[in-house]
Amino acid sequence: MIIIGCDYHPGFQQIAFVDTDSGELQERRLQHCEEAEKFYRNLAAQGMKVRVGMEASGHARWFERLLAELHFELWIGDAAEIRTKRKRKQKTDRQDAQLILKLMLKDDFPQIWVASWENRDLRQLLWHRHRMVQARTRMMNQLQAVALNEGLRYKKRLWREAGRKQLEAFRLAPWASRRRRDLLELLDRLTPTIAELTQAIEQEAEKCPEAQRLMTHPGVGALTALAFVLILGKADRFQCGKQVACYLGLVPLEDSSGDRRRLGHITKQGNSLLRFLLVEAAQVTVRSIPEWRRKYFHLALRRGRKIAKVAMARRLAIALYWMWRKRWDYEQVKKFGSHAGQPENRHGVK
Repeated sequence: MIIIGCDYHPGFQQIAFVDTDSGELQERRLQHCEEAEKFYRNLAAQGMKVRVGMEASGHARWFERLLAELHFELWIGDAAEIRTKRKRKQKTDRQDAQLILKLMLKDDFPQIWVASWENRDLRQLLWHRHRMVQARTRMMNQLQAVALNEGLRYKKRLWREAGRKQLEAFRLAPWASRRRRDLLELLDRLTPTIAELTQAIEQEAEKCPEAQRLMTHPGVGALTALAFVLILGKADRFQCGKQVACYLGLVPLEDSSGDRRRLGHITKQGNSLLRFLLVEAAQVTVRSIPEWRRKYFHLALRRGRKIAKVAMARRLAIALYWMWRKRWDYEQVKKFGSHAGQPENRHGVK
């Protein structure tokens, strides 16, 4: 068997590999994509069993497809944890590849969960819609600025038929008129595209029983539910709600020592899209559930609205996690209560 430690870069990869039968150790630097593909296809032609280890990184989709096509085993490791295992202060590509190989041989490689190809493709749908909505919002803000400069303050009414006609009727300078026309054309093109993507997300959510169950929670729609299921992957990856909040970057930074405890802003280490969706959905939940509304205003008075919104998003993430893990809908959550698993309420409050 060939075990390969790969230090992956967008333009090349430095590898250190060993043949477990002969014990021979070799190192090579492979340029992307031709040289690297030729090397791995030669190993496949020889009928070798190969295991490749690399740090989690971007721009490696083609490499993952190649190894899957050749039926090679791929281990992807936690880059931060691998970094902590480096003892030497010198850092080179060769040493990084050797370290990955050493961890694989010692069975100490911090392998992480990797989403399936179908999962990652659906994530592209979510990201594409999100970026299109952001682009449309930027255009709408620019058109609002044009209207304000002409003394028209319509806010949302600007996008109704009467507001649109008034915006188009302004007599502007030549280049300002050109800018207005181009922005309106782009806006008209983006709106049906976003509607089509939204419909596709709703159709995918209908195919996913987990997303359908999460959508029973007030404030949670198809987009938030599907994103939650896709990005977390499997409910049994996490032992408790705190781990989910940490994974999504909804816990505060901490720098504590001795009797001193210092907390900062949230870590923002998780998926930024899901974190954004949870904050938006939590605000709808606050308006829908009296208990959440009381909690939100209590926090807002003590800590401010921004912190209160994030706290509600964290609470929503934990609630959705337990609904998913226990296979409960929202009516069952209300029936059994939120204290299931605690010492005196192991099976919920009945």
